[in-house]
Amino acid sequence: MTGDHLIGSFLEMMSAERGAAKNTIDAYRRDLTDYAGFVKAQKQTLLTAPRETVTAYLDDLRSQGLSASSSARRLSAIRQFHRFLCADNLRGDDPTRIVSSPKSRRALPKVLSIAEVDKLLTTAEAEANAAGSPQKQAAALRLYLLLELLYATGMRVSELVSLKRSAVMRDASFITIIGKGNKERVVPVNDRARDAIRVYLKTLEPGAYLFPATGAEGYLSRQVFARDLKGLAGRAGISSARVAPHVLRHAFASHLLGGGADLRVVQMLLGHADISTTQIYTHVLDEKLRSLVEQHHPLSDSAK
Repeated sequence: MTGDHLIGSFLEMMSAERGAAKNTIDAYRRDLTDYAGFVKAQKQTLLTAPRETVTAYLDDLRSQGLSASSSARRLSAIRQFHRFLCADNLRGDDPTRIVSSPKSRRALPKVLSIAEVDKLLTTAEAEANAAGSPQKQAAALRLYLLLELLYATGMRVSELVSLKRSAVMRDASFITIIGKGNKERVVPVNDRARDAIRVYLKTLEPGAYLFPATGAEGYLSRQVFARDLKGLAGRAGISSARVAPHVLRHAFASHLLGGGADLRVVQMLLGHADISTTQIYTHVLDEKLRSLVEQHHPLSDSAK
């Protein structure tokens, strides 16, 4: 089989068996085609290229000025591709098995304090309860519910705006979220969010989505929510540059960990496939451990 055929078979598997999105498939195709071109230039094939070729490819990417994070993404695609070749008995060894991923310092996520999130929620709730035109009040109530659900569950913004109405029709303490790759996860919903859902549903016309819109997708766009959220932040006295939907997701995770939640529980709630993604929040745990040591160590000043 040619390199193109091998890559095509891998991409078909990713789409059919793992439900990879089109953008993901396109990214894998670009990365693997580039890798295949490098392998061919070494007068090798994808079925014979050794570990040294993989490391040489990464060195070549670095010499081109590609960032460590981008190189790591390409290695991830190459690693999954070679695992596929081994699983299908197309080659007997995996040349990426002991290749280290390029390291880069991940930026800490922007996080709002608990007091700032409370200020956002309080302002949104007050606006939802304020007198005004039916259209204005409906928009304020929608924004309040979006904010309550986002901070209560830590959903991705794409998961939030596309929620089906059926997901919240029952007065339950949990809702089922359809995440990446159509994977389902069940997350708890607090009393405040459930109360907001009840009020909101009374104003909603029949339809499939919880946050319907007239666009092609049939539900509220992420951009509209982000715009409305920044406007709310300004009215709450918080810099709009610090507030975005993903910042509330980060706050959800950080505040849970700061309150003592287990990292793997937070991983499950966020819908991360790999705990290494969730570990970006361990700065919260590091700070908590430092405080515990300072407070309880027998030689620390605070313990005396």
